[in-house]
Amino acid sequence: MSFWYNIGRWWRSHANLRTLYLLLLGQTVSFVLAMASFTSSLVSSLGVDAPLTQSSFNYLALALVYGSILLCRRQKLQISWYWYLLLGLVDVQGNYLVNKAYQYSSITSVTLLDCWTVAWVIALTWFFLRTRYSLWQLLGAAICVLGLGLVLLSDAGVGGGGGSRPILGDFLVIAGTIFFALSNVGEELCVKKKDRVEVVAMLGVLWIPGECS
Repeated sequence: MSFWYNIGRWWRSHANLRTLYLLLLGQTVSFVLAMASFTSSLVSSLGVDAPLTQSSFNYLALALVYGSILLCRRQKLQISWYWYLLLGLVDVQGNYLVNKAYQYSSITSVTLLDCWTVAWVIALTWFFLRTRYSLWQLLGAAICVLGLGLVLLSDAGVGGGGGSRPILGDFLVIAGTIFFALSNVGEELCVKKKDRVEVVAMLGVLWIPGECS
């Protein structure tokens, strides 16, 4: 009874419109990511090998929407453009590797192993941003990593986990998550210290040099 009482008390103290709004946004993002994964897997199953093109619409939409807002402001960049170029390059490479992985591995393996991003983010923020996590947070991350290790073992089995070369696909995903982690940490650092609109707009604008590289 005390457990449910504590849960109820926590809900009454934290449940407000902002919390519900953030939960709704999180679930919306999760749904969009799931649809993106499904689309990438479907495109790969049809024999189309275009990992960069699949991400083009996302960056173009960011550039058009947030770039228009940034132009209307008519203000100078608060962060040097070459930092945004580096950030765009890292983000594009992450998208390329993960989308490429669908050519070799199953959608289940790719989607699960994409969660390696969380582990890399914890490591990066721990060493470079001096973020400190509780024991429970580290324990939860360790359990997740253990589960991801089981996915690798499953794909390395006799039957594989689906796809033509599941192990290659899995390692492409893990490599992509490293770039995603670098991108996420860099974006968070820029957004918190400077302007969200500028960061997102420049990330969308500089996807072309990132792809060309």
